[in-house]
Amino acid sequence: MAKLWEKNFEVNAEIDRYTVGRDREMDLYLAQDDVLGSMAHITMLESIGLLEKSELEVLLKELKAIYKTAVEGKFTIEDGVEDVHSQVELLLTQRLGEAGKKIHSGRSRNDQVLVDLKLFTRRQLRRVVEDVVSLFEALQEQSERYKNVLMPGYTHLQVAMPSSFGLWFGAYAESLVDDLMMVEAAYRQTNRNPLGSAAGYGSSFPLNRTMTTRLLGFDSMDYNVVYAQMGRGKTERNVAFALASVAGTVSKLAFDACLFNSQNFSFVRLPKECTTGSSIMPHKKNPDVFELTRAKCNKLQSLPQQIMMIMNNLPSGYFRDLQIIKEVFLPAFDELHDILEMTTYIIRKMEVNENILEDSRYDLMFSVEEVNRLATEGMPFRDAYKKVGLDIEAGKFTPRKEVHHTHEGSIGNLCNKEIKQLMDETLQRFHFERVDTAVNALLS
Repeated sequence: MAKLWEKNFEVNAEIDRYTVGRDREMDLYLAQDDVLGSMAHITMLESIGLLEKSELEVLLKELKAIYKTAVEGKFTIEDGVEDVHSQVELLLTQRLGEAGKKIHSGRSRNDQVLVDLKLFTRRQLRRVVEDVVSLFEALQEQSERYKNVLMPGYTHLQVAMPSSFGLWFGAYAESLVDDLMMVEAAYRQTNRNPLGSAAGYGSSFPLNRTMTTRLLGFDSMDYNVVYAQMGRGKTERNVAFALASVAGTVSKLAFDACLFNSQNFSFVRLPKECTTGSSIMPHKKNPDVFELTRAKCNKLQSLPQQIMMIMNNLPSGYFRDLQIIKEVFLPAFDELHDILEMTTYIIRKMEVNENILEDSRYDLMFSVEEVNRLATEGMPFRDAYKKVGLDIEAGKFTPRKEVHHTHEGSIGNLCNKEIKQLMDETLQRFHFERVDTAVNALLS
């Protein structure tokens, strides 16, 4: 099948295979976004006289039908068709004739794929936000449930000071708030419209880029057309840093869970249905889910570097190198979704050992409490420190296993409400409702 750009010769079949690569496979991720971008573009074309109103009406009707097919996962790219843009144009031309050939006026596949990627990424970041919020809520619930259960805190993997499960679960909840601030920054950069930049140098058609920006629910456009093209790769890289930030939090949580679930710690119990056995050791209940989560999260944390290595030494303008970014970037969202969904499920069902401190190996973690008690009673801190240290060396230290931490963020004052407020304020800044209003209007 002839390519959109072919003239009077055909490309060598092996060259075609090599250059198309996995584009057809990757473009299936972008199908509904490509249709949405085309709907906005042709609505704008009609407003500037490049389409008849009757043509716009039939084109929009067919595009809505294709959009429905894409949302339902039934959209396919035929053999011999180069990409999603070509497939959509082919379907319109087959069904509507000459009108289908007009939708590309004022566009290049360069800005078409740019707007597809922006719309796809915007949509996927919203799912990331929803998944992060679900895990956040699960962590806060567990923090409140077990807030009075003490556990050892560690430095250098040595028993250090009293901690609590309220602090442990709550720490990861607050970490997700910071991660979501990075997601917010990535979302704001994503939510800008590159459509109308064409091949990177604009168009002699009197395009109304403000109109397509409004129709697609973008916050603003990428104004400079050269910069709009330079944004490809940069947007994916910055989004990847945000995904990596979330993955970093979950990776650390997974490592803790694996450690605390082991017999040498026995701090937490994972739900039985979430563990796996051994082929020869009948007693084993392995935390495979969290081990795989840790590995998958670490893989995601390499994503920004992969993207940087592909695009970092390119000058301005479009280059085919950028196609390869799709292969590592587009599937990353599904992987993070699976990670967050699985982690949330297990966290909600996780139980903790409420009798950890009965083991004498943890007695020394109360040494700081004793130093502070003596200092409160008037002994200089350094003298109190020395006294307790000598008592420990002499085997005369007897722990008092009560703690009285009251300052903000400590065992007795978790600040979970304040952390929840911080999360709510972050969520409000995304303004997803603006996108919903625009997209629903375009599809109605």
